[in-house]
Amino acid sequence: MNLITSEAALRLPNTATDVLFFGVGDSALGKVLLARSAKGVCAILLGGDASELEADLARRLPKAILLANEVMVRDDLAKVARYAEKPSAGLDLTLDIRGTPLQRRIWQQICAIPVGRTMSYMQLARLINNAYPKVAARVVANACAANPIALAVPCHRVIRTDGELAGYRWGIERKRDLIEKEARIEKEALA
Repeated sequence: MNLITSEAALRLPNTATDVLFFGVGDSALGKVLLARSAKGVCAILLGGDASELEADLARRLPKAILLANEVMVRDDLAKVARYAEKPSAGLDLTLDIRGTPLQRRIWQQICAIPVGRTMSYMQLARLINNAYPKVAARVVANACAANPIALAVPCHRVIRTDGELAGYRWGIERKRDLIEKEARIEKEALA
């Protein structure tokens, strides 16, 4: 596994390898692993077990050197924890979004869905179709499943055409919780 401690990092040769700092914290949605590069946050992973999240990060970024360093990600982790508790606070993070051009285009469109609103996989596919004519709802669903930046790229706002919740990489209960919290924010804003 490519996880190393901060002390070991001091002995690394000077290379152009991608070095990512990460830390794990607690939130209203369970454990949160946040990883960042020099450019910004490149992963926000949700789960119930820190070691499983670390293994997931290592699988997603096999060529990166992953350094456990809570200090380097503390402020970003705090923002994510506040957002998980109260999405109305917003989530202002500098992102380092990694994916294929099509995935990044889909994620960009998902980021445009306002808090408290949802959009179907099919609606999203139709919006993307101008740039990528063969995009189908399944392609959008696959991009959502591959999203490494939970919450900041709010794939939880994408639902089935019939309004039902479909799979969510981080668990359907987390998706339901996020949608309900954001819907309350929308209602409060309209009141």
